Amino acid sequence: MSDIRTELDGGATTRAPSAEVRFDVLLVLAMACTALLGWRRHRAVAVAATATAALLICDAWFDVSLALGTPDVWLSAGLALCVELPLAVYLIRKVLGMLSLAQWPPRTSLADGDHEPAQQDC
Repeated sequence: MSDIRTELDGGATTRAPSAEVRFDVLLVLAMACTALLGWRRHRAVAVAATATAALLICDAWFDVSLALGTPDVWLSAGLALCVELPLAVYLIRKVLGMLSLAQWPPRTSLADGDHEPAQQDC
């Protein structure tokens, strides 16, 4: 994979970690956060899983786009279609399932003397 090179005023170049490596580190951290929150059965797992799914979709696009025109394009496309995108779909389906089970906003019973708000016709 290619490195991002930053050209300095003096004409020298320095190597920085590639954007792809930094993105993959972010993706691993998101997966670890999702796994930890899921293991602890914390309700914030829905947010972490949604973010991880979005990062997986972006990573699949990023990997295939960078590999276009190289022999690695088939490996990148295969990993995207067989690993990253199915995992993203799995996470999204789990989050949607969790949201459908949640009673949100919570249903409260009406107290004595309370009544439902009147519907206004427009």
